[in-house]
Amino acid sequence: MNLPEMPEMPVDAWGWVVLVSLLIGGCFVFVGSFGLLRLNNTMARMHAPSKATTVGVGGVLIASIFYFYGVVDEPYRVFPAQDLLIVFFLFLTAPVSAHFMAKAYLHKHSPQESDLPQPHNGSGWATFKSRA
Repeated sequence: MNLPEMPEMPVDAWGWVVLVSLLIGGCFVFVGSFGLLRLNNTMARMHAPSKATTVGVGGVLIASIFYFYGVVDEPYRVFPAQDLLIVFFLFLTAPVSAHFMAKAYLHKHSPQESDLPQPHNGSGWATFKSRA
């Protein structure tokens, strides 16, 4: 039986940085996707992909930056400013859009005060409510 050949491991430091960034990014994407499938309510399901997958895609884009800046040979070596702009845009817009979706969900499905845990100091959840 013929076994397939193992892929060649990177020998320089840039290759290792790319490999580690891809592994970290892939792990975060997996955790975010798994959380999307396994969590039980809408708010928790929205939290997993908006946080973990954002960091995961950021890790993959950082690996792309390191690859095109350090690993690729000279005629094709460029500084990938597009990838930096994508990372910046992703880290800026993903939390804002998740916040807007959460606000829209809360306006449509407002939680009842009986569903919330009671505070220990005797005051209510609203700031204008007096102590009992």
